Amino acid sequence: MYFQEIKEQDQTYILPTYGRVDVALVKGKNARAWDADGKEYIDFTSGIGVNALGYSDPQWAAAVGEQAGKIQHLCNYYYSPENTALAESLCQAAGMGKAFFCNSGAEANECAVKVARKYGEKRGAAKIVTLENSFHGRTLTTLAATGQAGFHKQFLPLTEGFLYAKAGDLPGIEKLLDGSVCAVMLEMVQGEGGVIPMEESFVKGLAKLCRERDVLLLIDEVQTGIGRTGTFYAYQGYGVEPDVVTTAKGLAGGLPMGACLVSKALGDILQPGENGSTFGGNPVACAGARVVVDRVSDPVFLHSVTEKGAYLREKLEALPQVEYVRGKGLMLGAKLKNKDAHDVLVQCAKAGLLVLTAKELVRFLPPLTITKEDIDQGLAIFQKVLEG
Repeated sequence: MYFQEIKEQDQTYILPTYGRVDVALVKGKNARAWDADGKEYIDFTSGIGVNALGYSDPQWAAAVGEQAGKIQHLCNYYYSPENTALAESLCQAAGMGKAFFCNSGAEANECAVKVARKYGEKRGAAKIVTLENSFHGRTLTTLAATGQAGFHKQFLPLTEGFLYAKAGDLPGIEKLLDGSVCAVMLEMVQGEGGVIPMEESFVKGLAKLCRERDVLLLIDEVQTGIGRTGTFYAYQGYGVEPDVVTTAKGLAGGLPMGACLVSKALGDILQPGENGSTFGGNPVACAGARVVVDRVSDPVFLHSVTEKGAYLREKLEALPQVEYVRGKGLMLGAKLKNKDAHDVLVQCAKAGLLVLTAKELVRFLPPLTITKEDIDQGLAIFQKVLEG
């Protein structure tokens, strides 16, 4: 079998950092994918929230192919029209001032840490508060920012200067703001932590506290951004204005891209030589991202995400094997009754449905362009697996 050859090659030459399922995908169209042996799947993962417009969207693919035929990369010494055009549309959609482009969410969060520490440098404030159960990346610094001890072990010592607080505990965070803290960083929905949305009153109270203490509010939108929760960025549904926003995953529709967005007040905080990225703002990735940002920022498109998210949630909650569902938009997690989430993931793949997990939940991050028909077909497979 062709698949077995791929698996053996993977196990021979690739570091075993991923617990793979026995599926090798070779092509896709919107929310459907096909493996090396021709089997079809409904995809509720979108590459962990990356393929915002689904697999091989025609407009996206055309823009990427056209740009690849013009110029695929250039040195950051020079101006790039794709780069500057994307920065303008992204900042306008986000309500932010300026952008730094990189290749991943971890890189974007590293940039946010540098912005915060430079902001606090003059008064000697270098510590950053993050939330317990958070996830901010896999570099040594973003691992340190991650509020889960399980990610820290075996990689010590990590970057110093991070403090952890409970989500919702404003008094506890206030006690940490003793003058040594330059920023607070959080996700609007803790994705890897179990698809846990922040309470609006907590987020608004935290934003107010940060303003009063002259502490930057950093919002990690790596997974929640680019329409995933029904607004272009999740914080826009909470009515707060962050100082720094990080974004990646769905931004370029499947190509590696991250960005750190800063408010207009912080527009000149990093000067030449203080940060950089060889591939950041690559014109081919920017061409794909321009299509994504243009499509997803449309209010009609965002309304459809909210509508489909509510539809998926209602259908999941109606399943007798589901204990509860939490999340926002098309970022949902389902706690099952007497079922192991990972076992269900494996069985779903065998049955033709691709899903994710987050802690003890089965996690759903379908393409934002998924149809209700594909949702129904995917859920029919999911229900059959649960009943089996």
